[in-house]
Amino acid sequence: MQNAVMDMRSTDLKSEIAASAARLVVEDGLEYGPAKRQAVHILGLPARTALPDNEDIEDAVFEHIAVFCADTQRQELAALRALAVRWMERMAAFRPHLTSAVWRGSATRRSDIVIDLFCDDCKSAELALIDMRVRYQAHTVGGMRGETVEALIVMDHCPGIDGRVPVHLRVYDLDQLRGALRTDARGRTPRGDLNALRHRMETQQP
Repeated sequence: MQNAVMDMRSTDLKSEIAASAARLVVEDGLEYGPAKRQAVHILGLPARTALPDNEDIEDAVFEHIAVFCADTQRQELAALRALAVRWMERMAAFRPHLTSAVWRGSATRRSDIVIDLFCDDCKSAELALIDMRVRYQAHTVGGMRGETVEALIVMDHCPGIDGRVPVHLRVYDLDQLRGALRTDARGRTPRGDLNALRHRMETQQP
């Protein structure tokens, strides 16, 4: 009986964390990991509190969108995806794959665009931006497996939301592409190429 009560409390707590994290994802543009950690802090919970998984966060994100910004989110997502297409076309030589909230369909005007590039030579993407005379900043960020990778960050105007949006071009070795397309626990691909993105846009998929 005691174990059942503890399990129920754990489930309720995870739901509370998921709801708080979802608000941070939608309103502040955080990724799931940082949002969960910040939610624990906001709720005044111990640092080692058991966290909801990413699938639970995603469900909570779409619930938050449905309640608080259903009237604007679809248009903002379409605008961000259109800008992502532009950059994927420009960086087509480096096998671009869109990921994060813009790919998942949960993006709002607060979300950054994250595009993963898979290169034979990791410096070639940076040289391409230089040749295009594009201003960028290079940063080291967390990668798809928790490793550190270089990200080339470009600020670009997004007409659909009338504002500037950070476009993160994360640079990977070409041999990492196959592993990048493994499906998650629900059978969904965590990133997609230009054709896959266009299909989502044409069919108005989240």
